[in-house]
Amino acid sequence: MRLAVENLHASLGAARIIRGVSLRVEGSRFVGLIGPNGVGKTTLIRAVAGLIPFAGSVTLDGNPVSALSPRSRARAMSYLAQGAGSHWPLEVSRLIALGRLPHLEPFHRASAADEAALARAIALAGVAEFIGRDVLTLSGGERARVLLARALAVEAPLLLVDEPVSALDPYHQIRIMEVLRAYADEGRTVVAVLHDLSLAARYCDRLILLDNGQVKADGAPGDVLTPQNLRDTYRIEALIGGGDERFVLPVRRVE
Repeated sequence: MRLAVENLHASLGAARIIRGVSLRVEGSRFVGLIGPNGVGKTTLIRAVAGLIPFAGSVTLDGNPVSALSPRSRARAMSYLAQGAGSHWPLEVSRLIALGRLPHLEPFHRASAADEAALARAIALAGVAEFIGRDVLTLSGGERARVLLARALAVEAPLLLVDEPVSALDPYHQIRIMEVLRAYADEGRTVVAVLHDLSLAARYCDRLILLDNGQVKADGAPGDVLTPQNLRDTYRIEALIGGGDERFVLPVRRVE
């Protein structure tokens, strides 16, 4: 899958949020979209998913997203919104099975391939213990993991996730980042909006730092998470560790 965004502009109401963003992502990559609150991360990922109007171009393998049929788009990309929830009392396995709808022919039962995809998603997200339960009986963090399993069940070449670890405890934050890393390592592209800079530095191949609706920096984590970029965009000073266990520890605000 080749994702190409060219000169993208997007607004919310009268406010211009994204200002001329261009980027390309291809192949087995885990890309983190980072930046302070309000700089356009969610707006950008929703535009890529074709959920809001925009000016510019978004293509998948050279085909405009706007020209794809809803079913083709749903097969090509899977999207998990920030704070996604479930408002109906569905049994967990039935909720996860909704991820296979783009692949089902009308009036046909799930195939062996569909069942295998569901089993892989359940195992990858680590939610087998919830099978048989009503999703509304789960905690917010448990529900977030089930909804991620639904997104994984699509097995789309492009997975878009918005703040996938925000509702989780530290153990499950690491678990979900490992899941997303594994999904990318299987030959797919993952683009995730992230606020935890240490997790972004440790698990992502590439970080795209947004500021004021534009790309401030784009590259390997060590090239993006520099003291100067953190001062300019987040207005913080931080301790930055390298190696396999990279971390970013904010220590003070910069006025």
